[in-house]
Amino acid sequence: MASLRIKKPNTRRGKKALEEREPKTIENLKKTLIMEGRKCSNDIRQALRDLNLLKKPNSRMMRRNNDVTPFEDATLLEHLAKTNDCHLFLFGSSSKKRPNNLVMGRIYDEQILDMVEFGIDQYTALEKFKTEKISQFTKPVIIFNGYKWKLTEELRRIKSLLLDMFHIDHIDSIRLQGIEHVLSFTLTDDLTIMVRSYRIQLKKSGQRTPRIELLEMGPSLDLSVRRTKIASDNLYKVAMKQPAVLKAARRKNVTRDELGNVHGRVHVGKQDINALQTRKMKGLRKTAEEKRQEKLEKQKRNSASGEASMDEDMDGDSHGEGDADMDGDDGEE
Repeated sequence: MASLRIKKPNTRRGKKALEEREPKTIENLKKTLIMEGRKCSNDIRQALRDLNLLKKPNSRMMRRNNDVTPFEDATLLEHLAKTNDCHLFLFGSSSKKRPNNLVMGRIYDEQILDMVEFGIDQYTALEKFKTEKISQFTKPVIIFNGYKWKLTEELRRIKSLLLDMFHIDHIDSIRLQGIEHVLSFTLTDDLTIMVRSYRIQLKKSGQRTPRIELLEMGPSLDLSVRRTKIASDNLYKVAMKQPAVLKAARRKNVTRDELGNVHGRVHVGKQDINALQTRKMKGLRKTAEEKRQEKLEKQKRNSASGEASMDEDMDGDSHGEGDADMDGDDGEE
């Protein structure tokens, strides 16, 4: 019974930590748990360090080796991800059967959703590229090259996993000078994934749009797919489901901010300021002279309209008498 008891936080810091882990309409940025296995080669250690540099500050790297086998028993891995509030993980290990092993995966509802085991066939460290590096917190431009990414469901899931692993945040607009980093994933005919990292250089072109050159800055990896654990279609559909608030139909002149508040814009036609009903204040009342002047103008308008109607009647009578005289003349003849 003691294990079923729920312990509530007693401190403000504990309550705040639990509130951060609660489900939200707009989720926080996903953090990545980076850890080493029981045995690791130098290439795997260096690759994890370089990937940690690319993922900072949304990553948490464990400092000691962990006896974890994700495909056989992932209980410890799920526990560490829950403790560190991470929804993505990178696990590196090396053995005689599977040298230079790199496992990527993501977690949903505190359980592993899907993961892929890659073998590093070729690796060049970040420090071996003697070029200028990018600044920290730079959002990368992610490019997928090759027509085979859409051939099978497994390759589509791997593409989704890589995109989820390396993208930082969704943005609505970009600034040309703010684009500094490119991550390229190329799928070859033998299903080898070539991962390349480039720094963007803007050169003069003689026009308004600058000329773009790509300078490789590392790291460089060639990955081959070894084992995969893909979630079922139903579980994947549930994991990808979005709240109804975010999927609301777009309405004209209606927007929604990050907190979920609705803002509307109303377009009003042209208004006659003189006809607006204002507050009846003593200072805005008409004086006796203004009332007398308005009464005289009203009488003048009425008299002018009366004279105009009398003139129209006179014109009608004159036309009628002229017709009668013409008829009399016809009879005399």
